[in-house]
Amino acid sequence: MKNILTIFKKELIGYLKSPMAYIVAASFFTITGFFFVASVSDAFSEASIRGFLAGAVFFMIFLSPALTMRLIAEEQKLGTMELLMTSPLKDFEIVVGKFLAALSIIIVMIMGTFFYPIILIIFGVPDFGPIFTGYLGLILYSSSTLSVGIFASSLSSNQLVSLVVGSGILSFLTFIDFVSSRLSGAFGTILNELQLGGSFSLFDSSSFGIAEGGHFADFARGIINVYDIIFYISVSTIFLVLTIFSLESRRWR
Repeated sequence: MKNILTIFKKELIGYLKSPMAYIVAASFFTITGFFFVASVSDAFSEASIRGFLAGAVFFMIFLSPALTMRLIAEEQKLGTMELLMTSPLKDFEIVVGKFLAALSIIIVMIMGTFFYPIILIIFGVPDFGPIFTGYLGLILYSSSTLSVGIFASSLSSNQLVSLVVGSGILSFLTFIDFVSSRLSGAFGTILNELQLGGSFSLFDSSSFGIAEGGHFADFARGIINVYDIIFYISVSTIFLVLTIFSLESRRWR
């Protein structure tokens, strides 16, 4: 635990000193703010944060890989990964420490959007159930996307390649329903269950309404489904384990 905390502090300080985190945060607030305003500006709109959730879920496809692309790729490029791997640190401690640092940054960014519900309270009568579950689902979803981003970062020493690979994997997992809907039988069902969540599959772009399907949809509607929670935790765990395996494979090269 001490080693994990050491890596966590190191990466957190690195984020605070890097302009990338502030650029990503500014982009996040800009995009989610636009979606939020667009969803509540209509005279007959519902007092909810569904517009914000739509923008956040979509933007995470690019935000998470952008935040994580340097975590391992930069270590490989600078040659410091060998130093970490020959130190008393274990591979899982390195991965978990870096993951928790990135997740902390995401959570701080999400907390920065709490003024959206405050605006709804001041000017409307929102339903607090979907607000709570929406934020809970967004944190779980962000955890999954970050784990994918870290895995992509472990595959190459080039940060741009890590960004593209991470965004590609997330895009596939997000919009996999386009493929599953055209397939029949068990294979199509399995693919549909792998859908991570996304604006096109979860939200009607014209009215920001929640569509059926996807593991994020219930959270946005105010429903806590244990199966969805297990799914997001499982995705996070699987990709973190794959990252650990990726690092361990370097010991044999």
